[in-house]
Amino acid sequence: MDKDRLLALLATLGPVGHIPMAPGTLGTLACVPLVWLLGVLAVPWPVYLAIMTATIIIGTIASSKAEEIIGGKDPSSVVIDEFAGYMVAMALLPPTWGYMVAAFILFRFFDIVKPPPIRSLEKLGGGPGIMADDILAGVITSAILQAWKLMI
Repeated sequence: MDKDRLLALLATLGPVGHIPMAPGTLGTLACVPLVWLLGVLAVPWPVYLAIMTATIIIGTIASSKAEEIIGGKDPSSVVIDEFAGYMVAMALLPPTWGYMVAAFILFRFFDIVKPPPIRSLEKLGGGPGIMADDILAGVITSAILQAWKLMI
């Protein structure tokens, strides 16, 4: 397999992005087991941060290449951005089912609705544009849940 095909495969999370119904939701759902496993293994924050950062960097490169190969702007089959965005949403949160479900719902809401300034990040174009709006949706989700955690 050549490098370009491998990058496109990563961008779509293999077959996940090619499932015709709700690929973005399925891309987010694909990250839930990883976040849960990292929590069960009590992975230290710096390791989580390294995995999350690597996912964002690889996702940016892979989604740029996938956009070229698949064609069109931000193809719906590219779902590594949702995967990375959910990792951001769960950063520094306890990996309990309550937080994971709440992060899933809030992240999907912000990713779908794209309130300002999230939508404006799509204008970056290419891989950065594909990834940035989901990263910001994850940051907003995490901030809301961090605030919630402080209140309870």
